[in-house]
Amino acid sequence: QLPEQQKTSESPLRWFRGVYLPPALHPLNKTFIKGDEWQDIDSTQEKRRAFLQDFCKKYNSRKKLQTHLVHLVSRIYVEDRHKVLYCEVPKAGCSNWKRVLMVLSGLAASANNISHDDVHYGKHLRKLDSYDLKGIYTRLNTYTRFIFVRDPVERLVSAFRDKFEHPNSYYHPVFGKAIIKKYRHNADEEALKTGSGVKFKEFIQYLLDSHRPVGMDIHWEQVSKLCYPCLINYDFIGKFETLEEDANYFLQLVGAPAHLKFPKFKDRHSSDERTSAEVVRQYLKELSKEERQLTYDFYYLDYLMFNYTSP
Repeated sequence: QLPEQQKTSESPLRWFRGVYLPPALHPLNKTFIKGDEWQDIDSTQEKRRAFLQDFCKKYNSRKKLQTHLVHLVSRIYVEDRHKVLYCEVPKAGCSNWKRVLMVLSGLAASANNISHDDVHYGKHLRKLDSYDLKGIYTRLNTYTRFIFVRDPVERLVSAFRDKFEHPNSYYHPVFGKAIIKKYRHNADEEALKTGSGVKFKEFIQYLLDSHRPVGMDIHWEQVSKLCYPCLINYDFIGKFETLEEDANYFLQLVGAPAHLKFPKFKDRHSSDERTSAEVVRQYLKELSKEERQLTYDFYYLDYLMFNYTSP
């Protein structure tokens, strides 16, 4: 029991636990959609929404997730002008989505001129957990909520390539050193000192280890734990595999300026081959059959929720 004065001075989010948002599927407002060119994408979208809702009804009948509201919405970006909420899934087009949100909010004239550092470290966009309880609930209940996802193992390989196969002043010393120290026998002094040169098999050993030497990271965390798709009803579910058409349809849905199109450029390491199904196959060859199965099991919920085919 806290004194009344102390109670009122602290954020109400600390007192809010066991959040469960009802799984109502709102019809999308399609008043901005002109012509019938989007019919196929719209049909696919309705199937994805219905599929996720059906899955969540079955899943939630067995287990209701409990979490702090502040954690539940910690990955969600807010754009107040067009009343949209975007849950960030790294390695599924998130850099370009944040560029688009900056244009929508009037912070930039074009998505093409915004640097990677400005996108990720500029603090231009506001997250939903920065609002008070009333502000969070109002936006959750009235704004268009959207998410873009990607085949889980493809997303994982993309994250590995980005963070461990290129110089990186954070991932090599923080994750690389710990991974090499624990999973590489007879590691040389240079590797232990820099954390560079982590092998994919070592990275998977870290991922599957219940006693990881260093914690999880949003770039390979499950979408089920980043965006809570069974607790927050996403009005729009885009997929990286159909990124451009899904994104441009969504921009039409929310009444974005006609000139704004989703950027086509690759945010970083533009000369690298994109992480495709074939690239993923090459990486999976480094793993044992058991490791491949355990990696799939790790992302089991993501595969089920978004109707991806298991590898």
